[in-house]
Amino acid sequence: MSTANDTTARRMTLAASIVGSGASAKAWNWPGTKWNRFADFEHYKRSAEIARSGNLDAVFVSDHPALQRDARRGPGHLFDPIVLFSAIAAAVPDIGFVLTASTSYNSPYNLARRLASLDTISGGRVIFNAVANFNPDIAANFGADGLLDRDDRYRKADEFLEVVKKLWLSWDTPDGPEPQGPLWDENTARVIDHHGEFFDVRGPLNVPVGPQGYPVISQAGASDQGIDFAGKHAEIVYAALLEKQSAFDFAAKLDAAAQRHGRPADSIRLFPGVNVYLGDTRSEALRRHEAFSGADSEDGLIAQFLVQQRGLNPAFPDKVDADTVLKPEWFEPQEDQNRPIGFSKALQDLVRLEEPTTRQIVRRVGGAGGHRLVIGTPKEVADALIDWWADGAVSGYNAHFPLLHHDLERFVEQVVPILRSEGVFPTGYDSPTIRGRFGLPEPSTTPTEEAA
Repeated sequence: MSTANDTTARRMTLAASIVGSGASAKAWNWPGTKWNRFADFEHYKRSAEIARSGNLDAVFVSDHPALQRDARRGPGHLFDPIVLFSAIAAAVPDIGFVLTASTSYNSPYNLARRLASLDTISGGRVIFNAVANFNPDIAANFGADGLLDRDDRYRKADEFLEVVKKLWLSWDTPDGPEPQGPLWDENTARVIDHHGEFFDVRGPLNVPVGPQGYPVISQAGASDQGIDFAGKHAEIVYAALLEKQSAFDFAAKLDAAAQRHGRPADSIRLFPGVNVYLGDTRSEALRRHEAFSGADSEDGLIAQFLVQQRGLNPAFPDKVDADTVLKPEWFEPQEDQNRPIGFSKALQDLVRLEEPTTRQIVRRVGGAGGHRLVIGTPKEVADALIDWWADGAVSGYNAHFPLLHHDLERFVEQVVPILRSEGVFPTGYDSPTIRGRFGLPEPSTTPTEEAA
């Protein structure tokens, strides 16, 4: 895990989530906003332009190919991310794309071709966030077989990544002068001839090796299967982490998984999510957090949290005082739960390591569980981000904002300059490719190395 605390040799990496109208369920019809902007391309393009104005490395879109059942919040996932980012790439230079796509409901050849096309057209700006979908609503849109269990999902994901990586490196076009003779032969356009449990793919890909070799591979699962998958394939891990020691512990697990698969311990960049609430004063930021949660007060946040935990965790008691220390066994992840294991583990780790009360924990994590809350003035937010990064716990962050575009714009205008003044974030793009910005090596195109 690349988390050494020598800050002179590294810099913070930053991405901004531009999913829907914002991270808050209240964002879609917030006063003064266009309620249906989640279906407006200009909304997403403007988000990318704002992120680029602050030299953020990338914008992030998750994917959920099913209409969400909760109609009160408006859809968070609408456009196909590949189509959306193709349009943004043509309109907005420099900014990278964290692009989520399923290993469960795509064909390897087709997705490899589409991602390689976008990576080449954009000049090496694509991060492929590979997900093994766990939602039965998605499975129901792709046939009658239902959702694969967790082990099967990750076995399929593992084989999927093996295939797409071979395809991405299967056709080399020559550098330099026009080649003498045919443009390719069996040595430069290689049949991968893959025959596995889930896929049979001949290859080669009809898109040549791209400007950064192939798209950077990201992963977000925190189950045992997800960590092992990350150790084998991931270059960036997007995670829910609520406590600094948990970030170090998670990084150590990723290091061990990478080494089990014959990779160096510094192969993976840890890139957790943060939910950012800004105010001119801390009090204003706290009130903004309450308003966008729908609770409208700290007591409302507490009541909301308790109701949600009782609905999610079988061991959570019926009555808990707001100032009673919480117990980690109340938050035990369930193997069959229909929500990310990482969110549950992060919440349990926070309770185990810091022994917070409900009153304290509602300012650390949003709602039923999720990403770390960072609440305060621009200086307080910047200091909180620098703290984990400077200690070597993380490589950077994927920032979520309650209201787009307002909070993203404020972050770029007020927080990014502080990060620059502290010398942790650049004033311009230091590489045209995502691999260059994250300090990741280009994959080898030598067939024997890839096969190994």
